[in-house]
Amino acid sequence: MKIEEAQKKVDDWIKLNGVRYFNELTNTALLMEEIGELSRHIARKYGEQNYKKECDSSKLIKEEMGDVFFVLLCLCNQMGINLKNSLIESIDKKTKRDINRHKKNKKLI
Repeated sequence: MKIEEAQKKVDDWIKLNGVRYFNELTNTALLMEEIGELSRHIARKYGEQNYKKECDSSKLIKEEMGDVFFVLLCLCNQMGINLKNSLIESIDKKTKRDINRHKKNKKLI
């Protein structure tokens, strides 16, 4: 699925099932909540914490990444942002800024 298709799919879902978009502040708070949930699972799988009981951490991480992306797409849709263009611009910016930075970072070698 292309990013534009994903944005449309989320918009269609909101119109069919969600009544309307939550406002931007609410969706930003929800995005932070989803990132927190993702962080919790990553901390337990890759960090020093563990789960209280056995679970499929890879599945939980995958689900939370989907939730993060969904809310990000909601924000893009309601603010009129084309995420594909935003991503392309971000990659261009990072390329210009960091073209040699990481290659010279002794911590990465």
